[in-house]
Amino acid sequence: MHDKVWRIFDIIAAVFALLISLPILLAIAITIKFENWKAPIFFKQKRVGKDGELFYMYKFRSMYVDAEAQLAKLQAQNEMDGHMFKMKDDPRITRVGKWIRKTSLDEFPQFINILKGDMSFVGPRPPLMTEYANYTSHEKKRLLVTPGCTGLWQVSGRNNLTFNEMIDLDLQYIEKRSIRFNIKILLLTFKEFTSKGNGM
Repeated sequence: MHDKVWRIFDIIAAVFALLISLPILLAIAITIKFENWKAPIFFKQKRVGKDGELFYMYKFRSMYVDAEAQLAKLQAQNEMDGHMFKMKDDPRITRVGKWIRKTSLDEFPQFINILKGDMSFVGPRPPLMTEYANYTSHEKKRLLVTPGCTGLWQVSGRNNLTFNEMIDLDLQYIEKRSIRFNIKILLLTFKEFTSKGNGM
């Protein structure tokens, strides 16, 4: 019952969010094209969703076109333990990309993923295929539910957490998830988004 009701919420909220943010989305698209006319506006990347199903996750392009090819060279500078890559001053990020990442505006195209049913507003973040390939059976439990744009770990410290702490928070979310809990996470996400001009 929870899943059906929340799915209806996801659809209504995603349509509403796309409509009210349309002017912002168009402005970002123009800005990205202005920086590099030949580069695509959107970036799509294969991610692992619920029960290991693959899907394309959409974002505004915030990195140079060859960013994925450069990843192997930067692995030694990974600032995150476990099976995730994080780098504070990632040289692959464009000038426009730094701004839209700071404000999380690069994530707005994921409203399309929500409408398609690949993602929800709230849930564990979908990992890359290379990350998922190294998951243990315990870590794979975080994908027993539909992945989300935001989740418990994003409002509990995010980049200050270790990989294992992220896994623990995702599993806590799965155990405690409810419509009320999801709304609480969304409100905390909005607070993080608006505080001091910093995005998620």
